[in-house]
Amino acid sequence: MNEQTGLRARKKERTHRAISDAAITLFLELGYDRVSVADVAAAAEVSKPTLFRYFPSKEDLVLHRFADHQGEAARVVRERAPGEPPLTALHRHFRTGLKERDPVTGLNDHPEVLAFHGLVYSTPALEARLARFGAQDQDALAEALREAVAVEPYDLAPRLAATQLVAVHQVLARENWRKIVAGRTADEVHPEAVSDADRAFGLLGEGLGSVLSALRAG
Repeated sequence: MNEQTGLRARKKERTHRAISDAAITLFLELGYDRVSVADVAAAAEVSKPTLFRYFPSKEDLVLHRFADHQGEAARVVRERAPGEPPLTALHRHFRTGLKERDPVTGLNDHPEVLAFHGLVYSTPALEARLARFGAQDQDALAEALREAVAVEPYDLAPRLAATQLVAVHQVLARENWRKIVAGRTADEVHPEAVSDADRAFGLLGEGLGSVLSALRAG
């Protein structure tokens, strides 16, 4: 990368961050439905066409922060240690996220993170878009599981397992967030969060029975 290309990339990153920060600030202050895309563009001092080049929709102004986690479960399955069952790898990865207070696990008590999650969970349009992200993650995870256990293309087991795994992650994250919003710290909730995750993944493996037997066997 030459110097000019590097400067353009940094400028784009600054613009992206400025638009995102302006959007989140306005949404938290006034409410998502009361802020227009034009309001965000004005606050970020860019034109609407420029804004849409960085964020194709109003929902993307918020939910792009989940982009780094798109397809993460599928990556965990594909990059797991040799011989490690996919379910074990996903369980371990979630516990690591809890330990590191990854916001995607819900176990993070930073005020800005709590406010951000509150915005998402209280806005139907954002929840609907987040559900679509979840569906995409299910598709990617199902394909990774299918590769891991080498089943036939028409076998429903990987898709059924992927649906349940994504749902478990979402339920655990929201429960952790609710406990913190109720006034507890992430450190206080952590032992319960780990216990809940252990129980959830255990029940998932047992409950799906033969559907997950191949996945548990690796």
